[in-house]
Formats: sequence, C-alpha cells, structure tokens
Amino acid sequence: MNRYTLTAALAVTILCANAATAETMVVDDQVVVRPSNVERPVRGATMAAVESRFGAPQGRHDAVGTPPITRWDYAGFSVYFERDRVIDAVATGP
Repeated sequence: MNRYTLTAALAVTILCANAATAETMVVDDQVVVRPSNVERPVRGATMAAVESRFGAPQGRHDAVGTPPITRWDYAGFSVYFERDRVIDAVATGP
C-alpha cells in the first residue's frame, strides 16, 4: 500500500468513525454501527501521555506521508498520531 492510499484510508476512517461512542463493522454486507466501551486515548494527547496511561503498544508502525502519520496497536484499539499527537483512536475488536 503506498503512502497516498494509506493517507486517504486514514482520512476516510477519521471522517467516518465516531471513536468516542461507536464502532463500525460489516455484517451480511451491510454497515452496522454499535456502541463501544473500549477505553481509548483522547484526541490531542501526546505519545508520552498515551504510553504512560496505556503502557507500551503491542505494535508500532513507522510514520508515513506528509504530515507524518504513525499508528500504535493495542489490544482492542489502534491509535493514530500526527507527529506526536493523537488524531484518532479506533476500536479494532469486541
């Protein structure tokens, strides 16, 4: 996946997701939104604050694009950073 595709996919995710209270999934070829109780970092938090609150991530992905977007994966959610600030945190499982 090239950086433009990844940046576009991230932009769509950010615009379409309501990270605070819901998660989106596909069931029988239809999009379904259901409430999510997964605790996630808040928008604007620093990388240091996220790591202090949630611990070391299970996976760290290198920054891509301009501005640089980095992803950290935790059990149950992923956090997207622009430079060192959270721009979104998305539930990834039940």
